[in-house]
Amino acid sequence: MSPAAPHPSLIQALRTETAELHVALEKRLPFFSQQLDLDLYRRLMAAYYGFYQPLEQRLHVLALIPTGLDQSLRIKLPVLRADLAALGLDEAAIEALPLCQALPRIDSRAAALGVSYVLEGATLGGQILRRRVAEQLGLDASSGAAFLNVYGELTGRRWRDFLQYLDDRNLGEAQVFEVTRAAKATFSHFEHWLDSQKVLL
Repeated sequence: MSPAAPHPSLIQALRTETAELHVALEKRLPFFSQQLDLDLYRRLMAAYYGFYQPLEQRLHVLALIPTGLDQSLRIKLPVLRADLAALGLDEAAIEALPLCQALPRIDSRAAALGVSYVLEGATLGGQILRRRVAEQLGLDASSGAAFLNVYGELTGRRWRDFLQYLDDRNLGEAQVFEVTRAAKATFSHFEHWLDSQKVLL
């Protein structure tokens, strides 16, 4: 009998399963559009807040992040709130922002990993977006673009640490499926939410 083909690693499975959704969303984000002005950027960041706020809260309330991954270092919400304040929203306006109700299902540690993969990957991608926003709108970390560089000089290291963490998980096939399903759902729900807020191309 020939040996069974090895299962792809968790990271490979995530990259393969989410690639199409990732590319589709990137094409619709307005960061590289000539339409990007301060008003659209402000509305876009408000829409990001509407997704991140309930999603981060759910991750922490459920306490499903596996041990060994310090989630407290990876919270983005305070920085996003500070950006919105820098962009002219007061506390009352931020509290009144609409929040996404249709979130990806997080019912296991594996699902939480899938959601975290998307959030961490977006943080890495923020490095490119940060430069674009600086060129197009003249914004930096002090004037409304800190979220796009939330980890600063630690961005690369924290992404590598996260990938290493994923690589160290010894998950069965069913758990890998749960991780990738949650990651795909996160992309889909995020795109639908941004669409509903009329900030996509």
